[in-house]
Amino acid sequence: MTARRTVLMALGGAALAGAGHATGAFRATRAQAERLGHGRSSVIDTRAGALEYAVAGHGPPVMMIHGTGGGYDQGLLFAARLRDRGFGIVAPSRFGYLRSAFPDDASPVHQADTLVELLDHLGIDRLPVLGGSAGALTAAEFALRHPDRCSHLGLLVPAANLTGRDPVAFTAAQRLAVGAVLGSDAVFWALARLAPGLMLRTLLATDPALLETVSPEERARAQAILDQILPVSRKADGLRTDAAWAGAPSPTAHDRIAVPTLILSCEDDLFGTAETARLLAARIPGAELTIYPTGGHIWLGHDTEVADRIAAFLRTAP
Repeated sequence: MTARRTVLMALGGAALAGAGHATGAFRATRAQAERLGHGRSSVIDTRAGALEYAVAGHGPPVMMIHGTGGGYDQGLLFAARLRDRGFGIVAPSRFGYLRSAFPDDASPVHQADTLVELLDHLGIDRLPVLGGSAGALTAAEFALRHPDRCSHLGLLVPAANLTGRDPVAFTAAQRLAVGAVLGSDAVFWALARLAPGLMLRTLLATDPALLETVSPEERARAQAILDQILPVSRKADGLRTDAAWAGAPSPTAHDRIAVPTLILSCEDDLFGTAETARLLAARIPGAELTIYPTGGHIWLGHDTEVADRIAAFLRTAP
């Protein structure tokens, strides 16, 4: 009842977004998100339609494929510390996110094939591919289908149904919150401010209590990941597609992946990716596995360790 009451109060507060100061603040936040997004990304035409991407940093290129609710901006944020360690980051927006197309076939397989066109456009022959959360579905298919273009595979808090049972089971209150979020930028904005802990737990599958145990920089990173979900109205197709593919039994032949693979997760991830990570490590030949005891779905408090672990892995010979 407590969670339900919190959601209902937050939704009631969301109605205030339609008047006065709340309206102005919401519009300013959404406009800022739009400006920041369009200022850093480019779009190319592919056989599947438009594909948005951004490139940041200098050094050996690494592709970072964002998770649910993200876009190229989330990919850049996830890989920020890798950029600090001397890597260049290629961050696409997957189907249904921001300015990327939403074709009839928005499967991870089709997304993986379309990303080959991005590498061709950028003149990149081969590079490591990292996928976070639902982005791990596309990353795994890329490594499986295009091993000549993928030198290393990294799966961070990987979303996948490997047991025939959807690992993400929402309560009624959480389903109410998620449904409201998918329906309105204004509701998302209001919920993020009136019930940030609920949003962190529901959308980012991370215990809000962890915020009290980490550095201010890590708290700011968690807030940035949440804020970057706006404008949710331009990500709704991608969000729904991710939920469908991550919840359905995985068709990927993980046992045939033949590139060096690193899998990372956190034991307390509320989306259950620690168990998924163990199952993937058992299926992918030679896969390396690291599971942190805490951190939730955004590896809160471990961003430096995760970057160091990935950087060391990427510097090994393929």
